[in-house]
Amino acid sequence: MAVFSSALSSALSSVFSLFARLVEQVADLLQPLCHASAAAAAIVLVTALVRLLVHPLSRAAARGQKAQAALRPRVAELRRKYRKDPARLKKALVALHAEEKVSPLSGCLPSLLQMPAFFLLYHLFSSATIGGDANGLLTHRLFAAPLGGRWSDALAGGGAFGAAGLVYVGLFAVVAAVATFNFLRTRRAMAEGETGGGSGGSGEVMIPGLGAAAGKVMPFMSFATLVTVAVVPLAAALYVVTSTAWTAVERALLAR
Repeated sequence: MAVFSSALSSALSSVFSLFARLVEQVADLLQPLCHASAAAAAIVLVTALVRLLVHPLSRAAARGQKAQAALRPRVAELRRKYRKDPARLKKALVALHAEEKVSPLSGCLPSLLQMPAFFLLYHLFSSATIGGDANGLLTHRLFAAPLGGRWSDALAGGGAFGAAGLVYVGLFAVVAAVATFNFLRTRRAMAEGETGGGSGGSGEVMIPGLGAAAGKVMPFMSFATLVTVAVVPLAAALYVVTSTAWTAVERALLAR
């Protein structure tokens, strides 16, 4: 067990070191253009590359959601038929999805595959050392805000509207704009779902008993990103903001 743990720790250290070098090399390429914010620009670019790699899965997820939308009339019929028997309704919904080869969870895979990049950035900018050496990435900044710092550090250093605080104000503004866009789009999709068969927004079929609760909470989920940006290191916050904005634009385009 100790040998396995040591090997896993060594492997993770190697991955972190490689990822750190990747960010540093991209930052060096961007240095003539972005100057002191080159590392921040590198994080945005690496995020875009990750999203490009995941894009084929996002397209597949969009097709899956459209297939779910096509099932709405049949789902509505099943709900009417088994409205007094939730257990049989659940089995019928599962059987329907298996028959049509449509997964209700098809939209989750792209998000899951992005998580490793987020955790790598979180670790890189939360660690004083990488591979036994001092973490030079912690010296980089986005304007006046250090990439390894958090919003609480900016508040303590100069207040919400200090030099570093204004960087977070800008990020919060972007997140709020994207969240509002997602909120309105989700509400519209859910309203269309209700008038088109009652299956739920974006063509997703709700599990009996959870539909009402999910319907109330779902439109507000995008605003949870504000909390994430406020508590993680700025580098990880940049990843979250970039990825969230990408997702909003991507979904709007794929829905057409």
